[in-house]
Amino acid sequence: QIGFTTLPDSSRSSFYSTDVAKSTQLPIFHVNGDDPEACVRVAEIAFEFRQKFHRDVVIDMVCYRRRGHNEGDDPSMTQPEMYKLISEKPSTRKLYTEALIERGDLTEEETEGLVRNFQEHLDEAFASTREAAKAASSGDDVQGLDKPESQQETAPSAPATTAVDASVLARIGEAHSEVPESFSVHPKLKTVLQRRTQMAQQGGIDWAFGELLAFGSLLMEGRRVRLAGQDSRRGTFVQRHSVLIDHENGDTWTPLTYLTDDQGRFNVYDSSLSEFAALGFEYGYSVESPQSLVLWEAQFGDFVNGAQTIIDEFVSSSEQKWGQNSSVVMLLPHGYEGQGPDHSSARIERFLQLCAEDNMRVAAPSTPASYFHLLRKQALTEPRKPLIVFTPKSMLRNKAAVSAVEEFTSGTFRPVLPDVTVDVRSARKVLLTSGKVYWDLVARREKLGITDTAIVRVEQLYPLPAAELREALDASPDAQLVWVQEEPENQGAWSFMAMNFAVNVGRTLRVVARPASASPATGSNATHKIEQEDLLTRAFEA
Repeated sequence: QIGFTTLPDSSRSSFYSTDVAKSTQLPIFHVNGDDPEACVRVAEIAFEFRQKFHRDVVIDMVCYRRRGHNEGDDPSMTQPEMYKLISEKPSTRKLYTEALIERGDLTEEETEGLVRNFQEHLDEAFASTREAAKAASSGDDVQGLDKPESQQETAPSAPATTAVDASVLARIGEAHSEVPESFSVHPKLKTVLQRRTQMAQQGGIDWAFGELLAFGSLLMEGRRVRLAGQDSRRGTFVQRHSVLIDHENGDTWTPLTYLTDDQGRFNVYDSSLSEFAALGFEYGYSVESPQSLVLWEAQFGDFVNGAQTIIDEFVSSSEQKWGQNSSVVMLLPHGYEGQGPDHSSARIERFLQLCAEDNMRVAAPSTPASYFHLLRKQALTEPRKPLIVFTPKSMLRNKAAVSAVEEFTSGTFRPVLPDVTVDVRSARKVLLTSGKVYWDLVARREKLGITDTAIVRVEQLYPLPAAELREALDASPDAQLVWVQEEPENQGAWSFMAMNFAVNVGRTLRVVARPASASPATGSNATHKIEQEDLLTRAFEA
């Protein structure tokens, strides 16, 4: 177990994580991580065994993680009993120091000197690292290039009735405040629950609650909703809290299971960190339970690499190969926030390369209401198709990216959202974009006071909503059209747009993107900021 993530009894069927080695008859050494000398001795024995018998050997160091998944996490939200014990437990260093002093191997003064010297070493390393970061150079200003036009025609998306009555929203909000008297809610979550009850009636609905409103409304209509993924009950970004953990005894309470007497079943699981196995299972579940909304969530969208076989062999092609229909939903956190090459990109380009013959739907909604209608449309629309959703990270807490109650009680999913904040008839330029970067562009436009540039959101990438795009752009026949994406130019949706936009929409399109790159993103936060600034600057240049 690592921190607050999936408990051992949810992630494996054996007592020890190393029991899998028994299938190959390898020797397994179990050692207490609080005993450094025993760990060294076990390592020596394992090495000697390897040298003598030329076979693998496994060391299972039994230990714990004092902090959460990262410094900003509070693992007591989901593991209150365990982390109460950990908080009271002396550290390994303290235990070993006391043992050394008791044996007479070191004095207290010597141990304090060792700690002081080590801290000074860390401080020096930290200072030198900060100096090196300041010396980092800026990136080149690489201009976008015009791309070939497409030759593929696509059909407009079929409408679906996805709005719900205000009473439905209110009931889901109320369920989050109806906590049993015997249940102890984590102090940090009490305001979250109160805010959800308030949002259901007054608006300002954020992404996480918009998602729960979609789930809850489907449950109240008798449909089953099933969600699985690493840390999906709480949410990787501490946003969902679909299952609450009693702060005193670790019991669970799931608000969406107490909506009505005849509601559908709601199941949410923290699955093992095996994307191949988890997505494969959920795909099969969606095939066998066609009336259910079945979702699998990657901890970060980048981790979908581990499920690529399932995507290639089943999700994208099973209908064409075997006539097998699935409506599985893949939730892939995606967005460039300087978190590095393994925590930025869910590889939009890979999915769009697999799109053909109306085989699946690919979307990157920009508001909670858009996401709400998208999920309900997925559950209510025939024929059934897989849905790939590029979900947000930083946008989860963007105060601008919220929705009013009226946006849930009216309308439906709109694959294209025109700009209603500027006069598009006099627009000199129209920026087309998708997902989180829309909000970055809006903020930059307001900062610069620009009034002659419209920003149109493409909420659905495939099937390309050609008719809706033509309608949104008809009012600006002479405007320059620019596709803006955060991803490098050889990644993201640009290649797909370059091939399909002109022939289907009848307009030419140029691109503003990061320079082509072998990596999905830079590993330097400082470089990321330089790249992002350059991207936004070029988007509004003449």
